Amino acid sequence: MEERLNFLYVGIDPHKHQHTAVALNLFHKKIDKAFTFDNRPSAFPQMIQQIKKIAVKGNFSSIIFGLEDTHNFGRNLTIFLKEQKYLVKEVNSKLSEAKRKSYATVKKSDAWDSECIAAVLIEEYDRLPVANPIDHYWAIKQLVSRRTSSMKGLAFSIRKLHSQLQHHYPTYRKFFSELDGKTSLGFFHRFPSPRHLEGVTLEELTHFLRKLSNYACSTKKAEQILTLVRTDGQFDSDFQDKRDFIVRSLVKEIRFHKREISESEDEIKPLMDQLGIRLDTLTGVELVTAASFIAEIGDVNRFASSNQLARFAGIAPIEVGSGGEVKHKKTSQGNRVLHELFFQLACRQLALSRRHKEPRNPIFLEYYNEKRSKGKTKGQAIVCIMRKLVNIVYKMMKNKTEYVRPVTQKENAV
Repeated sequence: MEERLNFLYVGIDPHKHQHTAVALNLFHKKIDKAFTFDNRPSAFPQMIQQIKKIAVKGNFSSIIFGLEDTHNFGRNLTIFLKEQKYLVKEVNSKLSEAKRKSYATVKKSDAWDSECIAAVLIEEYDRLPVANPIDHYWAIKQLVSRRTSSMKGLAFSIRKLHSQLQHHYPTYRKFFSELDGKTSLGFFHRFPSPRHLEGVTLEELTHFLRKLSNYACSTKKAEQILTLVRTDGQFDSDFQDKRDFIVRSLVKEIRFHKREISESEDEIKPLMDQLGIRLDTLTGVELVTAASFIAEIGDVNRFASSNQLARFAGIAPIEVGSGGEVKHKKTSQGNRVLHELFFQLACRQLALSRRHKEPRNPIFLEYYNEKRSKGKTKGQAIVCIMRKLVNIVYKMMKNKTEYVRPVTQKENAV
């Protein structure tokens, strides 16, 4: 405690263009007034000089910084402070928000937010994690985010293309198995409406489809499309050329998003290989899913145990009690993106293979059935699987080991 009396606690509320800083002593007394500085590297040394003047003025021996959002707007400042050998603690925005709302009169300003961050830094000093932005994990997170954005754009463009095609080709779903496939996109770009098929012979369409599909499409497919178009009939609306333009534009959008997704995955793969973490050996996990886990977890060594990781993901139950009665309930807190990743992974463990209709992971299916037989609901049993998966993912990331599926009792008997 005596040592902490000599600490100057600086809370910083980071924003896109400007940061706001407030300095407090151990007793939450503001030392000098709040000030702002630009979010650019050239402005950081000036901020340090101003904080040092405040520290000298108050006779403080050490300066401790607390920041929100150390992986986004506050990332550059965090890296700068760590390079200058300052201790930087990561303050969860939920904690500073709770601190702000704990007062009788709730205020909201950048200066007040910074003061609440500094207050949390003082009160939760020993429990707050040390900010440690690592570029490798940051790059993976940015690429995963970019791919996710492209996936959303792709889904939106496909929905819009469906909406347009139903006016032109009522039975277009029977043309191809996938609307966003190479052959399908090529066809609708060349023939956005039936009027563009006028005068096209069976041989010409067959040649066109074969070239698009690397000779996978036959004359039968071309004949089927022409028959369906004749059966549906043709109806040209006003400004049909504009509708055709929209269809072709949507096809270009879909191609662009698919290309962006592929390029993002190409950038992710070498980064994952450099890490040497083999999450892709776990049932139901491929490159993108593994990268998504690493993007949300970051450096697994910042978690002392799998229990901490489970709490971070909002999978561990929270204790709720009053009047001597204590219950453990599900929480909606924690990293919801990571929670969803574990949920989807748990569901994949129970899935059956398409070809042989056998469980993908018999171990987890047995565990699920065991929990169900003991009275657990389906949802509760899946949460139990999620908790086991947390242990597995934590060990695999920490030790950089591959997943080896244990042999089931049935397999042992064989």
